[in-house]
Amino acid sequence: MNKISYPQLGSYGVPIYYLLTHVLRNEIIKPKEITKKTMELGSKYSPDFVCTPFKYTLGTMIESLDMGADILIQMGGGCRYGYYHELQEQILKDLGYHFQLINLINGGNHISIRKLFKEYPIELKKRGFLKYLYTTKKMVIYMDKIDHYIRSHRCYEKEKGAFNKLREEMLLKMSEAKGPIHLYHIYKTYLKRMKNVPLRETTKRIRVGLIGELYTLMEPKANEEIEELLNSYGFEVKRYTDVTYLLFQKKRKVKQYLKNFFIKYRMGADALDNIHHTKELCEDEYDGIIHIKSSFCTPEIAAMPIIESTAQQYGVPVLFFSMDMNTSETGFLTRIEAFCDMLEMRKQ
Repeated sequence: MNKISYPQLGSYGVPIYYLLTHVLRNEIIKPKEITKKTMELGSKYSPDFVCTPFKYTLGTMIESLDMGADILIQMGGGCRYGYYHELQEQILKDLGYHFQLINLINGGNHISIRKLFKEYPIELKKRGFLKYLYTTKKMVIYMDKIDHYIRSHRCYEKEKGAFNKLREEMLLKMSEAKGPIHLYHIYKTYLKRMKNVPLRETTKRIRVGLIGELYTLMEPKANEEIEELLNSYGFEVKRYTDVTYLLFQKKRKVKQYLKNFFIKYRMGADALDNIHHTKELCEDEYDGIIHIKSSFCTPEIAAMPIIESTAQQYGVPVLFFSMDMNTSETGFLTRIEAFCDMLEMRKQ
């Protein structure tokens, strides 16, 4: 029987693995966590000027194929990344791998997914497809709600690592959920426990908004784990982009942005969203904004001057990062520390 795998993306491997193991009879191979080796593999066989998500996902694909996978599931859309699966497939086949690649453009719906899977040697289980698809959807939504709470409260925890420990426990419990009702009880239990985590009092709140290219924002290894870093400095963090936003909110909100905003055309990927989020963060009186993108991300390059001029109108400082394999960790930390020192001085 064919073995299936997929690229790594933060903690979202938990709901993906949950769904695939419950709706397919095939063996599912979990991708490895992204490491330096993963990045080096992806960069070695990628074109030099391709964006970082291409390289990282290619690296995880190579590792999954080496573990025995012969069917890969990829998801892409919104920018040129929607076409990358064809190039990745050709690169991997040139390397001698024998496999099939399924590309789910923009996620798809349950009908299109069923139809697509029938074209490949994949065995769907007869019962429970819609139940587990719905449970997975709710799992993603609950995970993102919890992460949103953590990003704004972890900076005040008295016991270092308390939130992270609870989150790991929650993800383990969610991976064993029997259905949507059981999953809901897990979510409410851990949300309550997190709200009971002892926090230190503070009179000086410093809030930072994170915007940018979706993969670099959502994969901690691609952004030097910037959220935890900012929290460790005592800063609250807000990030709009997550899977809940991308799959269930973005389409509706982009229509609102085009109708009510000064930009009347789509700019590709998340560029329009990030410009709007910059304005929203400024109006909410955030202390600073950090824009993170992968190197050579064309939509974000186009958005950067507008983001900068918008923030200048409100007097909010913005820090820009382009991330790739050659990003210096020391240089990254130095710039972050200098930015945080500046925000603290402004607050005083």
